[in-house]
Amino acid sequence: MDALYKVMDWLLPFECFSMSFMKNALLALLLLTPLLALLGTMAVNRRMAFFSDALGHSALAGVGIGMLLGVQSELISMIVFGIIWAVMISRINRTAGESADTIISVFSSTGIAVGLLILSHNGSFSRYSSLLAGDVLTASPQDLLWLALALPVGVLLWALLYNKLLLTAVNPALAQSRGIKTKWVEYAFVSLVAVAVMLSIRWVGVLLINALLILPAAAARNIARTSRQHALYSVLMGLLCGVGGLVAAYYLNTGVGAAVVLCAAVCYAVTLPLRRLVR
Repeated sequence: MDALYKVMDWLLPFECFSMSFMKNALLALLLLTPLLALLGTMAVNRRMAFFSDALGHSALAGVGIGMLLGVQSELISMIVFGIIWAVMISRINRTAGESADTIISVFSSTGIAVGLLILSHNGSFSRYSSLLAGDVLTASPQDLLWLALALPVGVLLWALLYNKLLLTAVNPALAQSRGIKTKWVEYAFVSLVAVAVMLSIRWVGVLLINALLILPAAAARNIARTSRQHALYSVLMGLLCGVGGLVAAYYLNTGVGAAVVLCAAVCYAVTLPLRRLVR
């Protein structure tokens, strides 16, 4: 890491990046935001904007159930429970006949209620309150290693699933006629989103993860003419908001997650008037 820090000092000779925790936070955001932005494009296209919100809320339930089962790693508990929760939402959404927003709202409320019920036992919730807002400034070199592994794997899986997911969203009957197992493709996608969300919770927070996943993709959709442009613009906006939010939080002495999300909200506000012109 020392060699990487020296390179960053040469490339970024600014006061805000002179400290190692700021360098770690920058690297974490550079690894997190592209993956969330890519997954966000498909979530927006498939009208799953609140799906990640339900998954974020389920992180508390995952931690609580993992604690009851004696699982030492909070991350493993969140990922396993998040995948189960995501598949359950997808399955019930396909078979129950209810509207998707109703099902997602039910799961979102249930997830956070279960988590609060378990974690607040004997007044111990304060130990886990950091999950609500997150803090990317606490990212360690070991965390960066896991994120560096997650990014290429996530991008590869997204690329493999993208065309099938897009066809399934546009015309499910045509997708099935071409031999695409739409149910399993959807399960794979929601599981991928669950893993990405749970990896990000510690640094973005339960309350902000949905906004960071959706806002760059929604802003990019306002100015994109093709699906390729949508993905590219979403990644660029995610990176811009990640770096811009980190710098703004440093000089304003505020939370990084909130600053990043507000930058993404500004991007959406700026691109919204351009939507009609582009189309």
